[in-house]
Amino acid sequence: MERSLIPTASTTESSPPSRLTALGHATGAAWALLAGIALLMTGTGLQGSLLGLRASLEGFGTATTGVIMSAYYFGFLLGSTRAVHLVATVGHIRVFAAFASIASSAVLLHALVLEPIGWVLFRIASGFCMAGLFVVAESWLNDIATNETRGSLLSLYMVVVSGGMGVGQLLLNVSPPAGFELFVLTSVLVSLALVPAALSVRAAPRLLRPARVTLGEVFRAAPLGVAGVVLAGAASGALFGMGVIYAQLVGLSLPKTSAFMMVAILAGATLQWPIGILSDHTDRRRVIAATAGLAALAALYGVTGPEGTLLLVVVGAVGGFSLPLYALLNAHTNDWIDAEQMVGAGGRLVLAMGVGAITGPFAASLAMGAVGPEGFFWFLAIVHALVALYATWRLTRRPPPAEADRSHFASIPARGGSVLVSTLNPEAWDDHDQPVFTVDDSIDDVANVPVDD
Repeated sequence: MERSLIPTASTTESSPPSRLTALGHATGAAWALLAGIALLMTGTGLQGSLLGLRASLEGFGTATTGVIMSAYYFGFLLGSTRAVHLVATVGHIRVFAAFASIASSAVLLHALVLEPIGWVLFRIASGFCMAGLFVVAESWLNDIATNETRGSLLSLYMVVVSGGMGVGQLLLNVSPPAGFELFVLTSVLVSLALVPAALSVRAAPRLLRPARVTLGEVFRAAPLGVAGVVLAGAASGALFGMGVIYAQLVGLSLPKTSAFMMVAILAGATLQWPIGILSDHTDRRRVIAATAGLAALAALYGVTGPEGTLLLVVVGAVGGFSLPLYALLNAHTNDWIDAEQMVGAGGRLVLAMGVGAITGPFAASLAMGAVGPEGFFWFLAIVHALVALYATWRLTRRPPPAEADRSHFASIPARGGSVLVSTLNPEAWDDHDQPVFTVDDSIDDVANVPVDD
């Protein structure tokens, strides 16, 4: 029977609602997870800035504070390499509950033990736990999403992550950082993040075994992707870790300090999509070079010591052009690798990002110790200039990929993608390519769930 090519009224009218309905169902299924992430990121945003302020008040010194801030990323990197094995062993809900409890306790220990060595250890523990929480959250979100809704759901996730961190900066004004109240508030927020996930009735997601890819293979396929992510990690680590210290050294009040950090975060979230969409329609290396170059120029202007509103504009420009770089470099890497390698390559980029983020705060603190507060912007200018120059040079080495081979940009937070590090954990899988489960999950019996190859 011949099928008419003319759409009927019912078909035409039902298509858009069906897409909206699918997104609505996905969002409804993810509401508990997104609520928990919102609370978690609000607490995390508050904690990072609070520790920088309190370290300054305690007279720890710029270099010492840089080590403390770098310790978080060291813990995050360790957690990223172990979290999937823990999830496979004891289940998503138990891991989320355990890590949220430890992270909440670590916050309070900062207020009880006002010593740099203790803070370094507590920050490592916080970073380790946050990696586990992200693995659980992002694997759950990926399981909820379909091909039809994944882009929209990831965009919503990005808004929640950035919005939570931005709100966390505003909470600095709730109480003086010299007291213990803000530490308690941070601990409460992190603890409450557990509640929505614990009460969710949705079954825990399956763990999927991606193709293994080495960092060397990723670098050979996309040198700019790996090198750029290391530098982007150093920049974001310095921005989040030492931004508050810079604000204090130049004499900003507490409300202005919170605004300084909030503007950088929200500007990065706002420019993610316009920059990403542009990169889908041209050689992505040009967009990376231009974006990094603009971030370098903005940071270079920051060296001159702008004040007031102009300083907010400068840090907004730095954050706005710097924070999208990770997603751009991730998309660029995907342009040059096979589809089945994308998840594995993403895990290696997380590793490279972590290495850069560990070095960023400490390197920025050394620059600030050498030339003064403006060393913060000097460091950011140099790092972004290196990305821009390397991307420009790579343009001369080979033509852009064929249109059919290009991936599409996806807005990924700089700390996101940690679920992809499952490729770093071969011990989480047995010799038959099956995940190792020894304890049933508290929501769903995942021991006998089939795993897709």
